[in-house]
Amino acid sequence: MTTAHTTTHNTTPQYPFTAVVGMDDLRLALLLNAVSPAVGGVLVRGEKGTAKSTAVRALSALMPAVDVIGGCRFACAPAAPDPGCPDGPHGTGAVEERPTRMVELPVGASEDRLVGALDIERALSEGVKAFEPGLLADAHRGILYVDEVNLLHDHLVDLLLDAAAMGASYVEREGVSVRHAARFLLVGTMNPEEGELRPQLLDRFGLTVEVAASREPDQRVEVVRRRLAYDADPAGFAARWAAEEDALRGRITAARELLPAVTLGDAALRQIAATCAAFEVDGMRADIVMARTATALAAWAGRTDVLEEDVRQAALLALPHRRRRNPFDAPGLDEDKLDQTLEEFGADEGTDGDDDPEPDGPDGGPDGGGPDGGGHPPQDGGPEESPLPPEAELPHQQDREAPQPPQAPEKTGQAEQPEPGSAPQGGAAGEKAAVGATEPFKTRRLDVPGLGEGADGRRSRARTAHGRTTGARRPHGALGKLHLSATVQAAAPHQRARGRSGRGLVVRRDDLREAVREGREGNLVLFVVDASGSMAARKRMSAVKGAVLSLLLDAYQRRDKIGLITFRGTGAELALPPTSSVEAGAARLEQLPTGGRTPLSEGLLRAHEVLRVERMRDASRRPLLVVVTDGRATGGPEPVVRAGRAARLLAAEGTASVIVDCEAGPVRLGLAGELARELQGTAITLDELRADSVSALVRTVQGNRKAA
Repeated sequence: MTTAHTTTHNTTPQYPFTAVVGMDDLRLALLLNAVSPAVGGVLVRGEKGTAKSTAVRALSALMPAVDVIGGCRFACAPAAPDPGCPDGPHGTGAVEERPTRMVELPVGASEDRLVGALDIERALSEGVKAFEPGLLADAHRGILYVDEVNLLHDHLVDLLLDAAAMGASYVEREGVSVRHAARFLLVGTMNPEEGELRPQLLDRFGLTVEVAASREPDQRVEVVRRRLAYDADPAGFAARWAAEEDALRGRITAARELLPAVTLGDAALRQIAATCAAFEVDGMRADIVMARTATALAAWAGRTDVLEEDVRQAALLALPHRRRRNPFDAPGLDEDKLDQTLEEFGADEGTDGDDDPEPDGPDGGPDGGGPDGGGHPPQDGGPEESPLPPEAELPHQQDREAPQPPQAPEKTGQAEQPEPGSAPQGGAAGEKAAVGATEPFKTRRLDVPGLGEGADGRRSRARTAHGRTTGARRPHGALGKLHLSATVQAAAPHQRARGRSGRGLVVRRDDLREAVREGREGNLVLFVVDASGSMAARKRMSAVKGAVLSLLLDAYQRRDKIGLITFRGTGAELALPPTSSVEAGAARLEQLPTGGRTPLSEGLLRAHEVLRVERMRDASRRPLLVVVTDGRATGGPEPVVRAGRAARLLAAEGTASVIVDCEAGPVRLGLAGELARELQGTAITLDELRADSVSALVRTVQGNRKAA
């Protein structure tokens, strides 16, 4: 029964994997990892509400059960127990069979929850390693699932990278060390609109797939119908799909048994290497993942030879996320180039000796037939047909590529903006079409003054859980990082009164001290960009967009949230609400037209409102206001006076700010400098923004106000 394989602690069965409608690529990628966990996991990218999590959770019910040593908290295999297991050495204990676990890692989990925790008090006083396993231990020989993996804190990402690279987890606290095996199938889901992954973690996922809601009415109806039926009677719904689940589970087992017999010939290897080289993929991990994926595809199709179609499908799953060169690049693969490469480097024998390279079925390849990849069915031990029903195998490639309707940005106090080439607004110069940005460059770091306590990042100084130790304090709640010397100093005066007689130190909980650390935090960087007619010269606006693009790239690297406000004509608009997605910011910037008057005050007031709302949402994330303008104010009544009032309003609330002075020409009015004085911020020129600028001085956003 399906319920025997569920990983939840209640009696409600998981939504059946075979009942998932559409999403052929996702189902295929998950099944290939079930056949060969060495493929390296799956990253699922897609918009919210597309059943990403449902499909991933349903996979655990299909995974074969594992044998473990009875009583071992670290799931040691009876045939090959971990010699360094904290619960070892293992004798001839009883062997238990248990379902494959799927462990979910919450985005807000602590380090101790992920890797486990040591009882430091017992370690100091008794000299024993009292270790409580974490999620990595629970996930050993199972699935580690991270929903919204792109929002995971940096220090947890580092721990995941270490465990994925070494197959083990290390926990160290002041010289006390524990190690245990941690080999797991890593599956993550993410919404790209909320920000991208660090390249190091991105590369750790073997495969990636893009999912989107179908635009086909019949398919959407079927999704709703099945979901409502499951919610009304989960057990009954699961029972109706039990036969399909058992058939698919059997096929996975058959493919696993066939996998060692699959031959990866020289022709296929040449195509894999040539494909990775043609797409300029960094490192060799892509070649290895493609080879493992192609082998798993052959086993899934019931073959012992890897064909060109397997290599092609492996490339489509393993290479898109490894093609990114900067955070503004969308993952993807040029399929025409892929086909040309495979044809150019295909050997004469082409199919490694297979007399019938064409797969069965009308779809003619792994792209058109759902999870079975369109290949031949297994000859031994597997079902003759795909266990997935026809309605679950509807093609959806055209749905995924359907253009999304653009979202209208919020607007404040302004008329509808005209299309490029339309009549002038308010008597000012007409709107001009958007121009492209110059190449981005490395910028100088702009800091928020003082010491914050926001989320870990790489911009401003802050008290964080990681960084250099600056002091010690009594722990608030659970003990964090132990400050050993401070703990010893606190316990030392009481040893005689506590009756110490041996070598061990008598330590009480009141003696424990945790380290106070200083690192860096991520900030909210709010860009306020002047898009008025005074900025509309093509070369000038291209340089301005290049500078903002460079700052967006810097914000991505420093783990900031970003927002974008533009002002022109008669008002300001929130082009991008605060988000972690710099790609969205870059896209809005690229489409930004220019023209009209310069309502500087409207831009600053809009920034004040956005920051007020964000302060209520997350008071610990400090803002950095970046105003990109030449300092002119021409829109509305008394534009200069109103701009000054708005600037002083922001300064009164302690908003750190920097003004990027875009004034050009031989005669300079210095208006951006005056604005900086009103904001109590710092003005820098476009040239000074460059990290490699010879004329620039080392600047931080301290303005005329001393750091707190």
